[in-house]
Amino acid sequence: MTTDALPTQVKLLPATPQLKGLMTIIRCKDTPRADFIFYADRIIRLLVEEGLNHLPVIDKVVQTPTGTDYQGIDFEGRICGVSIMRAGESMEQGLRDCCRSVRIGKILIQRDEETHKPKLFYAKLPKDIESRYVLLLDPMLATGGSAMQAVQVLLENNVQEDRITFLNLIASPEGMNAFVKRYPKIKIVCAEIDDTLDKNKYIVPGVGDFGCRYFGTD
Repeated sequence: MTTDALPTQVKLLPATPQLKGLMTIIRCKDTPRADFIFYADRIIRLLVEEGLNHLPVIDKVVQTPTGTDYQGIDFEGRICGVSIMRAGESMEQGLRDCCRSVRIGKILIQRDEETHKPKLFYAKLPKDIESRYVLLLDPMLATGGSAMQAVQVLLENNVQEDRITFLNLIASPEGMNAFVKRYPKIKIVCAEIDDTLDKNKYIVPGVGDFGCRYFGTD
């Protein structure tokens, strides 16, 4: 999937030397866990900042200490984050760093061993989530199954599709195409789109198991 072929709702971070350098570090299999966490957190912060740029705003006038009016803006509505456990939890602190006291919900989805399809195991969402703009958090978009199941949970809790922004570090073309085809109104902010999926449905070149590398578990 080339940049020119991207659907209009997909926003890729600019391919700056800084981003390429950060990606090089976290993709390297020899990167120590402490470095992986530090540099992944930097990318996550870039994603959150860009995601916030796509939320609706309203005009707001404030007075500066010089007694002069400043023509500014404010967010139109309240936001919340929803992480897809467990890898998505790595993105929660980056959101908190940008949005103080932000509310964060959690969704646990795992693949059914018999059907190989995503299955919902747990969901804990803010009670007023239907009135908020939602930043959905998951670093890896492989087949897209878990992300699409998570969106379905949000829709069933009366969140409007066009109020959801999906923040994602690395996606496969297959997963991205499946996601945007099913949910064309959802904005996606992604750091990089990789080449393909391998026979085991891992993104390649990818980064391995993001959750295991970030949290230090097998």
